[in-house]
Amino acid sequence: MLAARPYRDRFRRALAVGRGQRLVLLNSTWSPQSLLGDGNGEGAGGAGGDDALPALLPRLASELPADEYRVAAVLHPNIWHGHGPGQIRAWLDRARRAGLALIDPLEDWRQALLAADVVIGDHGSVTYYAAALGTPVLLGAAPLDSLDPDAPIADFIRTAPGLDARAPLRGQVDALIESHIPQPGPMRFTSSVPGEAAVRLRRAFYGLMAAPEPPGPALLLPLPLPDPEPALRTAPLYVLTRVLAGPEVVVTRYADPAREPAGAGDAHLAVHEDTRDPGQLGLADVVFRCGAPDDPRFGPPGRWAAEVLDRHPHCALAAYVTGPSSCVVRTRGGALLRLIAGAEADADPAVYASAVHAWLAAGRTLAALVEDGLTVRTGSTGHHVVVAAEADGPTTGGTRQRPSPTPADRSTAHASGADTPRAGRRSPRTGS
Repeated sequence: MLAARPYRDRFRRALAVGRGQRLVLLNSTWSPQSLLGDGNGEGAGGAGGDDALPALLPRLASELPADEYRVAAVLHPNIWHGHGPGQIRAWLDRARRAGLALIDPLEDWRQALLAADVVIGDHGSVTYYAAALGTPVLLGAAPLDSLDPDAPIADFIRTAPGLDARAPLRGQVDALIESHIPQPGPMRFTSSVPGEAAVRLRRAFYGLMAAPEPPGPALLLPLPLPDPEPALRTAPLYVLTRVLAGPEVVVTRYADPAREPAGAGDAHLAVHEDTRDPGQLGLADVVFRCGAPDDPRFGPPGRWAAEVLDRHPHCALAAYVTGPSSCVVRTRGGALLRLIAGAEADADPAVYASAVHAWLAAGRTLAALVEDGLTVRTGSTGHHVVVAAEADGPTTGGTRQRPSPTPADRSTAHASGADTPRAGRRSPRTGS
């Protein structure tokens, strides 16, 4: 892990952690008193014997904005073996649909530790390795009675900050990251000679075998770059937006929150077409999906978008995400647009679609979008998006959407309200 530290940014990109995002990594060892235990242990901060991880996951989705935080989990291999992959995925299905990344516990856990901004863990070795790397750690479970009181990890459990299950999570995560001072103990007790382990261990092993040590240097296998893990969210997204001058739109999205999040701005609902709850599509202001632009199952993105708007009459905008930096959107008024991220922009393109919806709902013009583009702000990070009018094509049933309007047509359309979605704050869940 120490040797792979220079590649931290690559590991973060593999986990779809963008600029300005914080990676929150949850880790559970294999024990009844762990973060994913059966409730027989004592939780951190005196919270008692609650099964902490299943309770944490929906709260993280409710309290952490989806585009400012990425949430991942590393579970001990014995958890997968003891319960079976199907059971684990069933337990975590809702969290997965809200964007949780499940990390391979054998191949990729070290890369995830290097990528993490904070670890919420327990008394397992992975949590201790995180502390040894200098990563901020919050203990969601801290069962001292199962540890040797003289062991280094027991001292760490006694002194590390505990997660307060009764307090807001975001404030605890942010405060720990911003005020964190690494403890020297975990690094010192993990290795007294960091960087020399391969040389010393090989010498010891060959000495035990009474065999001559090979003449070449003792080398480590480098940590491989994990396969990309996109943050696919098929759970409904509660979206808050504020249209500023510039042109600039602030977008804050929450994946499947348990309750309506607090925050300033107008609210709308963005729903992936593959949502488990089709009823949410009838309430959606924005319907989106992700895929290759030449996927024959959906047809060209413009045609798919026209079909979505026909199928869902209350939807204001349909967005087909064609790649990590672009999407095609169609408005209720018939305009077909391609949104292309600028050089430094790396947000989910579905965020850009929600920003366009907010822009139009505020009565702003398509002409201004095409001429100036749009800056989409997620948290403290700005993403510049180029907006281009697309040529239209035939749609289902041999009909054709009307051509994308000219600037003059757009002015007329906005004067009549033809391209303006529903505006004003309302409940995305009820539509009222």
